[in-house]
Amino acid sequence: MAFDFLVPVKDKVLAHSELLPEQALGKNVHMHTEKDGLPVFAQADVAIFGVLESRNAFEKKPEKLDLDEVRIQLYRLMMGNWNSTIIDIGDVEEGNTVEDTYFVVKEIVAGLLEENIIPIVLGLTQDITFPTYRAFDKIKSMVNLVSIDSRFDFGEDDELISSHSYMSKIITDKPNNLFNFSNIGYQSYFNAQEEKDLMERLFFDAYRLGEIAANIELAEPVLRSSDIVSLDLRAIRASEMGGSRNFSPNGFTGREICAIARYAGISDKVTLFGIYEGENSHQAFQMIAQIIWYFIEGLSFRIKEYPSSKSEDFTKFTVPTDTEELVFFKSHVTERWWVEVPTILAEHTKTNSVALLPCTEEDYLDACNQNIPERWFKAYRKGLN
Repeated sequence: MAFDFLVPVKDKVLAHSELLPEQALGKNVHMHTEKDGLPVFAQADVAIFGVLESRNAFEKKPEKLDLDEVRIQLYRLMMGNWNSTIIDIGDVEEGNTVEDTYFVVKEIVAGLLEENIIPIVLGLTQDITFPTYRAFDKIKSMVNLVSIDSRFDFGEDDELISSHSYMSKIITDKPNNLFNFSNIGYQSYFNAQEEKDLMERLFFDAYRLGEIAANIELAEPVLRSSDIVSLDLRAIRASEMGGSRNFSPNGFTGREICAIARYAGISDKVTLFGIYEGENSHQAFQMIAQIIWYFIEGLSFRIKEYPSSKSEDFTKFTVPTDTEELVFFKSHVTERWWVEVPTILAEHTKTNSVALLPCTEEDYLDACNQNIPERWFKAYRKGLN
C-alpha cells in the first residue's frame, strides 16, 4: 500500500509537542510515530502530510523547506472551538523517479478521499498539484480546481512538467476530468498574453491581485465551487514571508491569505488543500502554520446547503434581462448567493436539476441593472461546449 511509503513525524517535533499546554494543537493531533505507526483513520476529518519531492522545481533552491519547523510552528498554536479530528501521517520522501513520487501521492490522496478525510498537503513544489488532481479519477467524474497564484502556470507545450507548467499537464492529460479552473491573485506582468488568451478561450476564471485585495469577499464564491485548492506561497508578498529573491514585493498580505484559507475551509465542496513553494525562514514557517490554522478554523463553520425554492431557508429571485432570465437564490442562514446556469448538464451536477453557480450579491445587483454577470456568462458558455 502507498501508506507504507510514509515516514513518521520526526522525533524533534514529537518532543516539542510534549512540552506544549493541553490546549495546543500539538497535544490534540494524532501523529504517525516510529513507535506506534500510523494513527487510526476512523473518525478523522483532516490528514496533514508532507511531500519532499522537488526535482521538478522551476527554480532550484539551495535547501528544501523544513517541514519539521512548519509543524513545530503549527502545533504550538492553540486549538479553536473545533469538532475536527486531525491526524498527521508524516511525509512522502523522493521516489526513485519523480513519477514514483507522483504515484504514491496520488494513491495516498485517493485513499484519504475514500475515507472522507480532507488532505492538507505540504509540498515543496506546486507540480504536486498534478498527482493530487489525478487522485480524484475514481472519486469524482468532474473536478474544479482553484489556484491561488501570481501565475497561471501553463508553460510551453513541449516543456516538461514543472512548478511553472503543471496546469498544461492537467489540461492535456487523459482522462480529462477538469471541469473548471480558477485563478485567484494573478499578477499581469508574470503572465504572457497567450496565457491570458488561453484562459479566455477555455472559459476559465481569473481574478487579479488588485481585485481580490480591494474586495476579499470575491474569493468566497470561487472557493465555494472548488474541489481542490492549490496555494503557491509566492502569491504572498516577500515582506510577509521573511524576504526572498523568489518572492515578489507585491502579493497578498498575511491577513488576506489567511482570510482566503478560511473561505476554502468553509466551502463544503473543498476536499483537498495544498500549500506549496515555501522557503526556510522563521516568518515563513509561522505564515504557513497560520494558513493551515485558518483553513481548519473554516472547517468548523461548514454548512451543507443547496438552494431550493421549496425551502424556507432560501429566497428565489427571478431577474429578467434583455437576453436571459436569471434565477438567483439567497440563503437566510449564511446570506450566500447562487445563480442557475441552465446549460451545465446533469452529468456535471449528478442531479436532474439545473446547476447552481455560487455568486455574490453584486452579481444579483448587476443583473438587476441589465448587466449579465461575467461568472455566469463563462459558465453558460462552458456548458454549451
